Amino acid sequence: MKINPGKSKAVSFTKDKVKEKIGYHFGDQLILDASSFKYLGIIIHRNLSWADVNYSLRKSWKALHFMCILKNGNNMKH
Repeated sequence: MKINPGKSKAVSFTKDKVKEKIGYHFGDQLILDASSFKYLGIIIHRNLSWADVNYSLRKSWKALHFMCILKNGNNMKH
């Protein structure tokens, strides 16, 4: 498996305010720091907050609604 450092991001998980950032490297290439990332459709923040769970719920509801339209040929009632 090849890893593309250009597509990689580094996230340090902490609730503390870090004064000095840690530089992550893959070989001789610097990996950029990010405050969050998406994994399996869930956005995870460096402070491990659950604020974006609603994002996944909205996407799931839209997918369910679309499947019901395809199955029944009409809209679901909320």
